[in-house]
Amino acid sequence: MSPDEYCQQKTAQSGSSFYYSFLFLSAERRRAITALYAFCREVDDTVDDCTDEAVARNKLAWWRKEVAAMRAGNPTHPVMQALQPHMATYKLDGQHLQAIINGMEMDLDQTRYLDYPGLQRYCWHVAGVVGILSASIFGITRPETLQYAEQLGLAFQLTNIIRDVGEDARKGRIYLPVNELQQFNVTAADLLNARHSDNFESLMRFQVQRAQAAYDAAFALLPREDRRAQRPGLMMAAIYRTLLDEIEADGFHVLNQRTSLTPIRKLWLAWKTYIRG
Repeated sequence: MSPDEYCQQKTAQSGSSFYYSFLFLSAERRRAITALYAFCREVDDTVDDCTDEAVARNKLAWWRKEVAAMRAGNPTHPVMQALQPHMATYKLDGQHLQAIINGMEMDLDQTRYLDYPGLQRYCWHVAGVVGILSASIFGITRPETLQYAEQLGLAFQLTNIIRDVGEDARKGRIYLPVNELQQFNVTAADLLNARHSDNFESLMRFQVQRAQAAYDAAFALLPREDRRAQRPGLMMAAIYRTLLDEIEADGFHVLNQRTSLTPIRKLWLAWKTYIRG
């Protein structure tokens, strides 16, 4: 299996909404974004799939060395071998890859966030940076496009947090800020024990409104000149915003189930966004 084939398999197996937007890219850009996404999946899985914290930290340290090895021209992992040719082509910064690893390590360092600014710092590492790298691959001509991509990454991560509240709680992680739980009279025990309530619904409605506002803020930053090149991100946004609508329409039952869209619906949303231009 070639490095590109490895990355393609890793991406397709994830079932992520991002996969559907990659289908509309040119072959070269598709290989680059697939390699980047595979890298994100590898380091994320290092934390999610490892029950021993010390082992997870050692694996992340190995990935740091592998990023350095790629920048020096001698990567050993197929994901880094696949990503290496695209670093110069799309002006990707290796420090951003290290920042993503830092974000994954934050999941080992803390499982609660006191306030929204603290959560934003986490989101920047695990999603905002990914947005910047992705936008560079899609094609940019204006610096504002990177600001759009960073903000869009925040919106995506807020959506993931809303969707995965119950699943994350069962892993011992609560990303909803502590002061907001207190504001809406929802306890950590409520989340850990999947206790749905009117207070919880009010809390989640607040979270959805903030995520939707993040999407609006991102779109306002996207220059018209780069809109066509950035269509993959807009496709992802169409899918993720529809997911938020579904969660709200379902009464925010995210503590004991995971709301998702069917593959055909994701493809349809991506296609509609693509032809809209």
